[in-house]
Amino acid sequence: MAKNNAQTVEEYLEELPEYRRDTIKEIRELILDHLPDGYEETINWGMISYEIPLEKYPDTYNNQPLSYLGLAAQENHNSLYLMPVYQDEELEEWLEEEFKKANKKMDMGRSCLRFQTVNDLPLNAISKIVSHQTPDEFIETYEETRK
Repeated sequence: MAKNNAQTVEEYLEELPEYRRDTIKEIRELILDHLPDGYEETINWGMISYEIPLEKYPDTYNNQPLSYLGLAAQENHNSLYLMPVYQDEELEEWLEEEFKKANKKMDMGRSCLRFQTVNDLPLNAISKIVSHQTPDEFIETYEETRK
């Protein structure tokens, strides 16, 4: 499912094929269980997005809410976008080690972790990344990387 026209998370999930829906729902629940207060779950960029609303932080380079995480069902895989990992080389190295410890193969671009099922992910490590930064901490890191 490369293109999704959903306006709400519920619509997004409903449009997914069942075999994708269950996986996305399970990762979404993990995110919601560990996400620090202050992030907002929305649909943005054609995916489920966890972001800092413009009302809290309007000074972004693209005039869009500051994205912390994203979750999407793509055409050939699912994607979990982890901006904290993108901004922190040590966190990325830690995540690589967690994949190795769990005997799982890490398939990651700059911030996009590609997977087929929840069994492809070290869920404890993912939950730690989700809870890694409060919105204020994420804003501070974002501002540092923009310098």
